[in-house]
Amino acid sequence: MKYEILNTEIVDSIAIVTISRPKAMNALNTRFFNEMDKLVTEISNNKDIKVMIITGDGKAFVAGADIAEMVNKNGDEGSEFSRLGQNTFSSLGKMDIPVIAAINGFALGGGLELAMGCDFRFASTKSKFGQPEVSLGLIPGYAGTQRLPRLTGMGDALYLLMTADMIGTDEALRIGLVQKVFEPELLIEETLKVAKIIISKGSDSIKKVKQVVRQGMEMSFVDGEKLEANQFGTLFGEGNQGKEGMTAFLEKRKPQW
Repeated sequence: MKYEILNTEIVDSIAIVTISRPKAMNALNTRFFNEMDKLVTEISNNKDIKVMIITGDGKAFVAGADIAEMVNKNGDEGSEFSRLGQNTFSSLGKMDIPVIAAINGFALGGGLELAMGCDFRFASTKSKFGQPEVSLGLIPGYAGTQRLPRLTGMGDALYLLMTADMIGTDEALRIGLVQKVFEPELLIEETLKVAKIIISKGSDSIKKVKQVVRQGMEMSFVDGEKLEANQFGTLFGEGNQGKEGMTAFLEKRKPQW
């Protein structure tokens, strides 16, 4: 399928998706959301793809939502645009495969919300992060008010949301917004290295780790324990990857996934 905004390259079972609206700093518009929805479905149906990486073209990962598209919307249209983005970013969490944000520059507003919708985030040393919506008299619309405090804690989240402060990678790393930081020229290379490490593990267990963690975050601890125990058990027995992994360990060989 051909896309206008999203460029996809497949490298060793890894889909590298580049958002390419560089003149608009990759600002998110309706076309982006429609294309990303279609691409998520396409990649989910391709069993040869084991990891998805999202990055940006030019100086920005994504510098925000497209203000020119939003400015004349009424209240109902604004809510609809919010739900459109929420649904798209939630679909990344529902994918069976890991989704990694490789943040190459500005990740502001909707761009940071996109990054937070991914499973984890790597950044270049030149990246900048922020939720500047209050400067426009708005609030985040793509679940930023919900994901940010879950990642950083309430205090740091409210500080960023209320001040519209733009922070660098050192601060983003400190508050848990990103997991690793690399020099710009090494960002994709190092992200690919991590993706390949993940691919070397049992694909069924990677899928279940993502499912159990994400679902468990919305449950009580006790219910999360029950979910974990049930999914733990599904990996045992003949024909399951747990059996092969444990047997390979005892036989001192690499597992054959």
